[in-house]
Amino acid sequence: MNTSILLRRVLPALILVAIVAGGFFWFTRAKPVLVVMKSVDRGNVESTVVNTRAGTVEACQRTKLSTIMGGRIEYLGVKEGDKVKKGQLLMKLWNDDQKAQQTLAEAQRTMATQRVKEVCTTAASSRREAERQTSLKNKGFVSEAREDTAKSEADARAAACETARADVAQAAARVAVTRVEQGRMVLYAPFDGIVAKIVGELGEYSTPSPPGVPTPPAIDLIDDACLYVKAPMDEVDAPRIKAGLPVRVTLDALPKQPLAGKVRRVAPYVLAVEKQARTVDVEVDFERPAEGQLLVGYSADVEIVLGGRQNVLRVPTAALIEGSKVMILNADTGKLEERKVKAGVANWEFTEIVEGLAEGERIVTSLEREGVKVGARATAAAADEKSK
Repeated sequence: MNTSILLRRVLPALILVAIVAGGFFWFTRAKPVLVVMKSVDRGNVESTVVNTRAGTVEACQRTKLSTIMGGRIEYLGVKEGDKVKKGQLLMKLWNDDQKAQQTLAEAQRTMATQRVKEVCTTAASSRREAERQTSLKNKGFVSEAREDTAKSEADARAAACETARADVAQAAARVAVTRVEQGRMVLYAPFDGIVAKIVGELGEYSTPSPPGVPTPPAIDLIDDACLYVKAPMDEVDAPRIKAGLPVRVTLDALPKQPLAGKVRRVAPYVLAVEKQARTVDVEVDFERPAEGQLLVGYSADVEIVLGGRQNVLRVPTAALIEGSKVMILNADTGKLEERKVKAGVANWEFTEIVEGLAEGERIVTSLEREGVKVGARATAAAADEKSK
């Protein structure tokens, strides 16, 4: 059998095998991955840091009041939610025994005062008598011994007068002591504010908080006229945070109303609240609080602006790979490729691109999609996302 006859018989079979193999490859090959692309544009990029855990809206003044001594609640002049003024009587415990002691002390003071009038009047009379005896002795009408007796009597009466005056001062001090004792049984508002919590009802026994024992306070008073945010920041970010830096505050209760603020204070120490979680507390003042909308205890997130760049090339931060690479779609091969870039100022939303990309180039932003990897065949979504 010659070669030409062999080729005529084998060639159709080879062609059929090639067609089958090609069809199998065509229908079984991986389909292109659909990716979302975004054009590199220009805009502003701020360098910011955010809190590691939720912050809290705090009151500039908040006090948890308890009486110094325990006793039965005799007067309760407020209820939870009431607004009070500085110096207003909030609560008083039964203290009739102390009032009786005060009445007794005041009576003793009155008696001591009357005693002063009696003794000091006698002392003045004795002094005048001594002066008369001195005059008579100088004229030779009385003896020197008589003069000495009159002077001694005057001195004794004068001493008795001073003792009586001291008794009045002592009685007045005793009255002051009884008033101080009564002050241990009452609570006055130390500032204008709102009563947040009351522990105890009229007629119940109120117990003060002894040292080391976490007893609930009788009255929790909040000054809602001055509020701020206290938030924990990662210790790594703490050296870059300074008082006066601008802040954006976002509240869970008011998600669409970010509030402007400024850093008031950075704590001079690090807290180790959880294992391997060390933070520094930062206090933020509101520039213009949402009056009537803020409540003490609201959870809050703070974004501290450390600096920024204007009108620079930027890409979404989520589109960066390991902080120094982006993924692009090669138009010629239809495959995904990585490209190295040099990043500048960054935040959670945008990152400045210093080198590696040009304005208008498109990068892949859907890195989380299955199949998006270097070398994979891909096709871009129909429309390019626009930056906000």
